Amino acid sequence: MDRRRFLRNLLSGATALAVAPALLRGEDAFAGDPARFAAGLREQPWLAGWKSVQSETLGPATVQLEGRLPAGFAGTLYRNGPAWTERAGFRYEHWFDGDGMVHAWRFNGDGTLRHHARMVATPKFTREQRAGRFMYPVAGTSIPDRQPIRNNDDANAANTSVTVINGRLFALCEAGSAFELDPDDLATLGPVTWRPDLAAIPFSAHPLVDRDGSSWNFGSIAMMGGNGLVVWHVGRDGTLVSADVLETPVPGYLHSFAMTDRHLVFALIPFSYREGNGAFFERLRFQPDQPLRIAVVDKGAPARARWFEADFAVIYHFGDAYERDGRLTVRAVQHLDLEQARSPMRAAMNGDAQGDAHGGKGALRELVLDLRSGKAHWEDTGVTGIEFPVFDARTPSRGAARLYAPIHADGSTAPYFSRIGAFDPARGRRQVHDYGRDVLVEEHLFVPRPGSTRPDDGWLVGTLLDAAKGRSGIAVLDARRVDDGPLAQAWLPYTAPLGFHGHFAAR
Repeated sequence: MDRRRFLRNLLSGATALAVAPALLRGEDAFAGDPARFAAGLREQPWLAGWKSVQSETLGPATVQLEGRLPAGFAGTLYRNGPAWTERAGFRYEHWFDGDGMVHAWRFNGDGTLRHHARMVATPKFTREQRAGRFMYPVAGTSIPDRQPIRNNDDANAANTSVTVINGRLFALCEAGSAFELDPDDLATLGPVTWRPDLAAIPFSAHPLVDRDGSSWNFGSIAMMGGNGLVVWHVGRDGTLVSADVLETPVPGYLHSFAMTDRHLVFALIPFSYREGNGAFFERLRFQPDQPLRIAVVDKGAPARARWFEADFAVIYHFGDAYERDGRLTVRAVQHLDLEQARSPMRAAMNGDAQGDAHGGKGALRELVLDLRSGKAHWEDTGVTGIEFPVFDARTPSRGAARLYAPIHADGSTAPYFSRIGAFDPARGRRQVHDYGRDVLVEEHLFVPRPGSTRPDDGWLVGTLLDAAKGRSGIAVLDARRVDDGPLAQAWLPYTAPLGFHGHFAAR
């Protein structure tokens, strides 16, 4: 079957009803208790990172910067994450379920910073606002008396990441369309249909920008009850270059992917479903007795793949990938606790301050794919206790990049990250800045210095939650001197829920 016909059939009314999107099933109500969470929050202020918002907006607030921004650093950090997690005495249990709120942290030219945030007005969110209760299925919590849906976008929470393409801002999740937002006031403009026959096909949360400015992404058809991936290629002008169907031999879960100058790399985590009617992550069980299946896709032929097998691993996020001497090496964060991987920070979502011993953190490992022999294996790097790795995308893909990631430290108040680190495992080097035992550290993005082409010449910008002082903040560090700490930082007079991913739009 040709790929256009495959997509047309997939989206036809009969097929959509037949596949009954796996992500969107759920009947029985298994939920957290808002009162229990509130009691936990009174005892442990760091749980504010998982507290539900009660307003469609936060801010605006303009605050003074401490320190001094480096010359050339200017722009806005956009971030997204689950924020609305409670309604009518019902609380989501899974962190991935909350409706998305997009934040804009704007660095002004006068030594101040302006923060404001707004809920993404998806059909799900707006209808549930009117009804005063949760009505539509989500990834990890079963909803009582759930309402029927027509497609994935009726249940799209738009809560995972953001990207900017040709000046346009998009809120992303892994199981539905991108939602476009106004980049100034964050008003929701609506779901994006890249081509009429591709409406509501998943456009995942981790697009990667190629050296020509175009973006690659994928959509998992497993989210719609079948096998396969849609491989998206969007030009730097924001128009669709291509959308190809990559057929996969088995179902597999994936949240992100990796890229070199020549190839895209997709790793399918084997899973099975338990019997019953629960939500996707309630029923999902990873299968450690099965191999990880890896597709290496030439960018010139996105509908075809060369398949590899490696030892089982659960991976949410990748670092860099590079090719040298006939080997393609991908660096990834592997989660060893399968229950934590299935529901990260589940205890925190339920107001339990003690139950997230691992806190969703993992070990940095290298997946080595031998392009000549067709064999694959894992190698350890010695780096542990991290997540959300990033790197300077200008680094040539013939060698390893320096990675930047939040780190968990023993003795922290929360079972979450409290430090930011720079890692060069090949040379045995690392730099670490400790924000303090009461500070929760989110993803820090790399921002290149304007006019420079030297890898790692730039800054890190990332968000923070100071649990002891009840405030959220942001910091800017020199990427080459991470251990020196922030060059500049700012603190808000309120807290915001912790999110997942962001995008820095330079001014």
